Amino acid sequence: MEFGTDGLHAHARDSGEEVTPWPRIMSGMALVLGGKFPGKSGNFALMGMLGGLPGPFRGRGGGYLRMMVRDPYDDHAVFFDRHPRWYPPMELVLLEELLTQTVGAGEAHRLADGDWLGGVVERLTRPQGLWTRNGVSEVVTAARQAEQSGLS
Repeated sequence: MEFGTDGLHAHARDSGEEVTPWPRIMSGMALVLGGKFPGKSGNFALMGMLGGLPGPFRGRGGGYLRMMVRDPYDDHAVFFDRHPRWYPPMELVLLEELLTQTVGAGEAHRLADGDWLGGVVERLTRPQGLWTRNGVSEVVTAARQAEQSGLS
C-alpha cells in the first residue's frame, strides 16, 4: 500500500493495483492488524502483533485500512502485507488517529505529501499522563496544527 498523489494505492499479490481516489474517502480510517474483514475482535489480532516480533511469525500476516467511501457508498477495506519491522502498539494507535484526523479534516490528499507527513510524524510526542484516547487525539491534533503553521 502506498499514498499516491491521486489516492491510496493497494498492490495486491494476486491481482492488479487498486486505487482509491482521495476524494472518495469520506470518514476516518481504522487500522486493523491481522484478523479478517470485517473485524470482530478489535483492531489488533494476535497474529497481527506477532508478525513484527523476532521468530517464526516475523513479517507474516497483514492487515487492512477500513474506511467509508462515496460514489458508491461502501465500507471499504484496503489490504496490506505486514512490514517485517515491529511497531509498538502506541505507534499504531497514533498512526490510526493521524489518518482519522487528516481524512476527517478533508485533507486526505496530504497523506501523499512526504514533507508534510514526515513533519507531522516528527512532531508526535508521548501523551502526558495515561495513554487515553483523548490524550492520543490531543497529541495528533497538536502535531498537525504545528506542522500546518510551520512552527519549529
